[in-house]
Amino acid sequence: MATTTQTDTPTPPGPAAAAAKPRTRPGDRIFLGLSRGSGITLLLIMAAIAGFLSYRAFLAISKNQGNFLTTFEWNPAGDPPVFGIAVLAFGTIVSSIIAMVIAVPVAVGIALFISHYAPRKLAAPLAYIVDLLAAVPSIIYGLWGAIFLVPYLDGLNQWLDEYMGWTYIFDKAGDGPARNLFTVGILLAIMILPIITNVTREVFLQVPKMHEEAALALGATRWEVIRMSVLPFGRSGIISASMLGLGRALGETMAVAVVLSPSFLISGHLLDPGGGTFAQNIASKFNEANEFGRDALIASGLVLFVITLLVNGAARWIIARRKEYSGANA
Repeated sequence: MATTTQTDTPTPPGPAAAAAKPRTRPGDRIFLGLSRGSGITLLLIMAAIAGFLSYRAFLAISKNQGNFLTTFEWNPAGDPPVFGIAVLAFGTIVSSIIAMVIAVPVAVGIALFISHYAPRKLAAPLAYIVDLLAAVPSIIYGLWGAIFLVPYLDGLNQWLDEYMGWTYIFDKAGDGPARNLFTVGILLAIMILPIITNVTREVFLQVPKMHEEAALALGATRWEVIRMSVLPFGRSGIISASMLGLGRALGETMAVAVVLSPSFLISGHLLDPGGGTFAQNIASKFNEANEFGRDALIASGLVLFVITLLVNGAARWIIARRKEYSGANA
């Protein structure tokens, strides 16, 4: 008895299949292409900057007779040329840490006051003032710091030396005006405070009202609502705002150059005049430097470029981990 086999032949797609297939509008395709092209262009620009800095840095470091990472001297015009970034890295990191320690808690407090405590008639003018402070140029902050902040911090420096000198950090070993890393850190804190406050305030305003109302319905106080609903929701935003402020603190140039009394010495006494940062050193020495000296400055700029990328990468990693942790607990 013969058996017949039936083969499945594909049927041409009918109107129903054509209707089920999503259609891409021309505007969506154009927007996708522009977005993708913008992302690729940004990566190419970053790669070009990194390549240029690396090439010019290699030209300088290859002729450097000192250790680029540990030398406490900056003399690329010497014979032989000797320069290093130890003092610049120390000053940049220390002043930025001081700025973040002062600015972040104050900025979060101001953002909470504007978004959850202040009445609307007061919150709007305060938010407007903070926005204006974020737009003030760096040189204005620098002039204000040199004319007003430095003289008025002499008394604070003496008080810290008298009552906190046992900590070694606030032990003032030398004499001189308050043109030191501690003053620079305070000035940077004032400069990044509006930036962190603005971003944090916008994040706090995005907290779902249902979460806050549910906590209030359960008998929570206003602070408990903030602690249980607002701060957990805005934690990633606070981190992003802090990293944005840290990026400005690391790369601030003119304000630091006006206030700081530079010297290539590393001292654990934050109240002693001296120190230096990457951006301040580039701004103060670029015009008088020769071709090789500019290559040396570019080499220091490459280190600052890498530090900034590492900071931003760490911030992205922390935010991603926070999102994964929140999603796992949801």
